Amino acid sequence: MKAVVCLMFACMLSAPAYAQAPAGGAQGGQKIPLNEGLRRAYNTMKMNLNEAAQKLGDADYSFRPVPEIRSFGGQLAHVANSQFGACAAARGEANPNQGQNLEQTKTTKADIVQALADSFTFCDPAFATLTDQSAAELVRQGMNEVSRGGILSNLIAHGNEEYGIMTVYIRLKGMVPPSTERAARGRGAAPAPAPARGQ
Repeated sequence: MKAVVCLMFACMLSAPAYAQAPAGGAQGGQKIPLNEGLRRAYNTMKMNLNEAAQKLGDADYSFRPVPEIRSFGGQLAHVANSQFGACAAARGEANPNQGQNLEQTKTTKADIVQALADSFTFCDPAFATLTDQSAAELVRQGMNEVSRGGILSNLIAHGNEEYGIMTVYIRLKGMVPPSTERAARGRGAAPAPAPARGQ
């Protein structure tokens, strides 16, 4: 069972880990254990979401591409709600956001950005103290006992999924998502121009 879990984590985390390893192939590369791979993936996801949160102005936090889906601000508040729950389980502590729905109570950019920041502040220790051994430990999540690493990898996957959704909102507002801007700068190219409206 541990071999299957480690293989799953290795597959999920290989892209972010390789992206941050120095050039030089197998001889010049790093050895990145599970806990460090999770931390790197979390930090990348955190950077993407925090930078996305700054992309749109307060008036655009209520923007919905279609009426049936969450607003831009609602997407970020949803991430904060989810992170409080997941990290409470991973840390073995009470959820400090229990009984609150940030999608309903936070409506301004300032309040939503603060709620997101608070959720990251709560989650940071769960990743900072993670070891390969503690990642395999079972902790209670709802009615189940789940590996701590499984909870944290699901948090990363959910954050990346939500960021991917938000990039569409950003593109529809004629802007370039933060990860795309960073990738362009990393290649030495100027940031890509925003697409013309209607294209």
